[in-house]
Amino acid sequence: MSYLIMVELSIAAILIGSLTIILLTLVKFNKRHYKDSRSVANAYDDWTEDKLLEHLWGEHVHLGYYKSRIGKDNFRVAKEVFVHELVYWSGLNQMPPGAKLLDVGCGIGGSSRILARDYGFDTLGISISSFQIRRARKLTTKNLSCHFLIMNALNLNLTNGYFDAVWSVEAGPHIPDKQLYADELQRVLRPDGLLVVADWNRRDQKAKPLDRIESWVMQQLLDQWAHPEFASVPGFRENLRKSNYNNGSIDVDDWTTATLPSWVDSILEGIRRPLTILRLGPKAIIKGLREIPTLLLMYWAFNKGMIKFGVFRVRG
Repeated sequence: MSYLIMVELSIAAILIGSLTIILLTLVKFNKRHYKDSRSVANAYDDWTEDKLLEHLWGEHVHLGYYKSRIGKDNFRVAKEVFVHELVYWSGLNQMPPGAKLLDVGCGIGGSSRILARDYGFDTLGISISSFQIRRARKLTTKNLSCHFLIMNALNLNLTNGYFDAVWSVEAGPHIPDKQLYADELQRVLRPDGLLVVADWNRRDQKAKPLDRIESWVMQQLLDQWAHPEFASVPGFRENLRKSNYNNGSIDVDDWTTATLPSWVDSILEGIRRPLTILRLGPKAIIKGLREIPTLLLMYWAFNKGMIKFGVFRVRG
């Protein structure tokens, strides 16, 4: 190996090492520990206010659904595909136009708008983040039957049995009381309605406890994005089953493989759209870099089977 190549490799190693140290430092001193519901609201207020996620990922914060390998610039399409796949998997597509649907943890309203526009639902989206609700309202045209309210998923100020369908995607990890969450989702659903939930779920600890490395990774994933705890797939299924409001059969499926490319693609979006980040200024650049270690840990955890992407359907 020539001296010049050795020098270039050394410089590259130093740069990579320096960047790694910077990223780990950002992560260490900027944790978003879950304290209470306000810590979740604050985190999403920040993410919504700087518009970094919206500019990079579009109107959907949730993962995408991939029918094939990662393709350039398909991340936003995969997010929309996810919504349609979940609609058809759950059977929501069989409901008549005008059916009332509650979107719990609606973000800035991306899924609510698709459900109203493409399937004719009369949708109400709720979020604990006032910034998200404000942005959802601004992005929604008047011709869509979409409404948005600030509300806590553990205290839904809504009438029992009012909705024909309830939809909740990737909200569960932010909720400390999984049983109350399952109760509230089913309480507002009519007895013969349809509940659809899609969430990140930890591996069942009864089947295989976390080892030392997995425990460290799990703690990082909880601390970085204001998560009190992840439910397991069998654990949340049991929460749904034993709820006093459960009136139907429960089906579950594992969408880990179909959603896994999202974690890498979410980082690649920053490379595909560098001007998007640069236009938002230095603060956005730092925040974008700060998320990379957690995104990579998420990929590792899902790829290893430590976390799974579970989908749940309750038919009344």
